[in-house]
Amino acid sequence: MLGSSIIVMGVSACGKSTIGELLAHKLGYKFIDGDDLHPQENILKMSSGQPLNDSDRLPWLECIRDAAHRFERNKENSIIVCSALKRKYRDQIREGNQNVTFIFLDGSIDLILERIRARQGHFMQEGMVKSQFETLERPYGEPNTIFINIDAPIDEIVEQAIQQIS
Repeated sequence: MLGSSIIVMGVSACGKSTIGELLAHKLGYKFIDGDDLHPQENILKMSSGQPLNDSDRLPWLECIRDAAHRFERNKENSIIVCSALKRKYRDQIREGNQNVTFIFLDGSIDLILERIRARQGHFMQEGMVKSQFETLERPYGEPNTIFINIDAPIDEIVEQAIQQIS
């Protein structure tokens, strides 16, 4: 029996960390916030208002993939938060991992901008939201992917995620 990882994905401010932590707590899974795995150069770049490019993301995605692999190999279950905006990023995370499921937290740009404006002390800036939506490739038709609309109270989103995971 292998462990499994659930990757909670979506643009910044869609609720990945909040939903991911609540899911991990309710399911008794380990939790990793993928933002904590970014190299320092990425944090500095995003903090200065510059979006990351694919080569910036490569070492970060390798860390996410390797974390999922460790959980699988150690027969542990995890929730990992990662934007995973493009299909090739998700495919990189799936590489070598047999038990990865993505939960895509989907919401409108207006809702995301509203949430970004309410945040304090986060490296993601309002001006970068458009870039995230331009980069986003919604995971239609991808294996082991759950779609959840985030225009609902957090408790409802978490319950919907738990129901769909089951």
